[in-house]
Amino acid sequence: MRQRWAVPVDGVELAADRWGQGQPVVVLVHAGVCDRRSWLDVAESLAQDRTVFAYDRRGHGDTPPTTAPFSHLDDLLAVVRVAAAEPEGDGTVWLVGSSMGGGLAVEAALAAPDLVAGLVLLAPWVAGTPESLVSMDAASAAMEERMAAAEQAGDLEEANRLSAWAWLDGPAQPEGRVTGGARELALTMNRVILENGVAEGVGWGQTDAWARLGEVAVPVVVACGDLDFGYIGAVNRTLAERLPDGRYVELAGVAHLPYLEQPGVVAELIAGATAGGAQADTGPLRPN
Repeated sequence: MRQRWAVPVDGVELAADRWGQGQPVVVLVHAGVCDRRSWLDVAESLAQDRTVFAYDRRGHGDTPPTTAPFSHLDDLLAVVRVAAAEPEGDGTVWLVGSSMGGGLAVEAALAAPDLVAGLVLLAPWVAGTPESLVSMDAASAAMEERMAAAEQAGDLEEANRLSAWAWLDGPAQPEGRVTGGARELALTMNRVILENGVAEGVGWGQTDAWARLGEVAVPVVVACGDLDFGYIGAVNRTLAERLPDGRYVELAGVAHLPYLEQPGVVAELIAGATAGGAQADTGPLRPN
């Protein structure tokens, strides 16, 4: 059963949900163009035998934006402490982070290693990633130029349309590859973020996490869709290689937000990783 929660941090209440009961405890950290609703199907699957939390960062979903200085890392650690205190847990959590949420999960593992049992990172972007690793293909470069132009023009509807095309369909795929509820949800979530004027750099990057990857002592699964921006997959492979206990998994037939179009595949990946099973080593994982 889904339960509504609120985690207070410095005068702001982070909107959150809790599902299930049992071990391990899993905290889901959304992408920059999403909110906690993106995890609904994955969370309900995992909650059959786990405790699952998801929350909205500031300016996303039901958590209001703030003008006061803040840290996304401090906010996540507040959520982690609540989740780690679950009476049936062992005092630790698994963090599952998507995109910018994946980079944030790495920072949390560095900041509070005693609270984090492991990581599942979906197309993460880690603070301090060397620019030399970013090699832009033509389709990715063209899409990024169009997205930047819409943002500079202040055209929120065009920016939202291009965001769904880039991150849900994939930059080299036809617009509208993913349809139905998944697309409607992607557009709805990002529209709130755009209307709130969430600034991408505010509250981020307090840790040069890339330079400290060797300190991440927990098991980490890094996964990326084969329809995502090409440079993200390349960077993610290098990330997995640099982690002491890192493994890379390719997700076939999906782009940057695989849990919206193939939640069963993503739930299988997370279940295998958090159980210490072999699923995390097999790849590429295919859509159902």
